[in-house]
Amino acid sequence: MQLYNKLSAKERATLIDEAGDERFTLSFYQYAHIGNPELFRNHLFIAWDDMDVLGRIYVAKEGINAQLSVPATNFNTFKSFLDGIPFLKDVRLNIAIEQDNKSFLKLKVKVRNKIVADGLNDATFDVTNKGVHVDAKTFNSLIEDQDTVLVDMRNHYESEIGHFKNAVTPDVDTFRDSLDIIEDDLKNHKEDKKLVMYCTGGIRCEKASAYFKHKGFKNVFQLEGGIIEYARQIEQQKLENKFMGKNFVFDHRRGERISEDIISNCHQCGNPCDTHVNCANEACHLLFIQCESCASQMENCCSQECVEITHLPYEEQKKLRSGKGNSNKIFKKGRSEKLKFQNKA
Repeated sequence: MQLYNKLSAKERATLIDEAGDERFTLSFYQYAHIGNPELFRNHLFIAWDDMDVLGRIYVAKEGINAQLSVPATNFNTFKSFLDGIPFLKDVRLNIAIEQDNKSFLKLKVKVRNKIVADGLNDATFDVTNKGVHVDAKTFNSLIEDQDTVLVDMRNHYESEIGHFKNAVTPDVDTFRDSLDIIEDDLKNHKEDKKLVMYCTGGIRCEKASAYFKHKGFKNVFQLEGGIIEYARQIEQQKLENKFMGKNFVFDHRRGERISEDIISNCHQCGNPCDTHVNCANEACHLLFIQCESCASQMENCCSQECVEITHLPYEEQKKLRSGKGNSNKIFKKGRSEKLKFQNKA
């Protein structure tokens, strides 16, 4: 019984090119009480591998979080499979605004302690006791209310390239960092303010809505389907777009443009830019914002030091990386001191 990938990303990319078939990039999540995540994980892998589904999926006792690439010809089969699982029947599927047949090149289904790491250890907290879901039209009305506080539940490198007008954008590296900060900032407004939250696809602000209800906030709302669904609804319903810039996404595309605004800068020269890249030095792999001019000048690297390393023979580069794990500092996502215009904490 196969429960792991047998093909490399390069081999999979070649097969996708040869097939020439359209694929849909989509995401979904659902908070639920799963008794045996490992067994559920294996069930998903076997079924989806057979459908040629690719993606990154996390399963935990609190639910499932999935970002996927599904062949168009297998979409109905995939949807029927989901509907056959009681807690996933009619689950909302967020179809990507911009499609890319190579958004995912492997099927990874992993069991985690939680589908959204929150750092909480509170048995009385019920993640399914969520806030009020609102659609794009209601959301637009709510955020114009002077008694509303709009909060971005994403990390700094996400909100840096795009966010809603007048949103509070906590300067944090992780979701767990934002919970205490927001609660402390709004502790005197638990009853008189409407707390409205949003994130990429809804999964983080749904957990946050349940958390802040647990902490005593009376009027808690979340943008259903997140920025992805908001963009779809404003296009379909011809609503005013209150989002500026790009929506950061966690696949090879790294971003979907929602408006023509460019609200961030190249981390190397400071010119307007909202294109995220990873440093070409595999031992670094830093995620940062780089314009085309700097990419050419710096050979797709974040620093001259990394440029010099990429010029070394491959075997020598491997030796330099040997025994060195990827520490959290590598993935500080734009906070590196190597970058002149980095996003500082």
